[in-house]
Amino acid sequence: MVKRTIASTGELVDIDRSKATEEEIAADDKANGQPTMAVKVYAPFKVYYEGKALSITAINETGPFDILPHHHNFLCMLVPCELVIKTPFEVKKVKISRALMHVKAEKVTVFVDV
Repeated sequence: MVKRTIASTGELVDIDRSKATEEEIAADDKANGQPTMAVKVYAPFKVYYEGKALSITAINETGPFDILPHHHNFLCMLVPCELVIKTPFEVKKVKISRALMHVKAEKVTVFVDV
């Protein structure tokens, strides 16, 4: 649950995460010690994953690597691998044959089948 302060009373209340804004969710995640990043993994006609993540594990020509929140800007081609997306609630795995990964300003975009 995301915490929100009611302006008129100063009371701290829980609100439904599905109805919270991205800023409220990000603030709640940071308060829980879990910084997140926005992730979108998609092909021309299919979205494999879109949402918040704690980390992403992939493989490029030099080997396996992880992307964490606050990562520097980054661009690379991925080789055939299983992309592992760790979210606050689950671990999502996507098999890819080729992909382009772009990391910029707390946003990770993976273009599959390029």
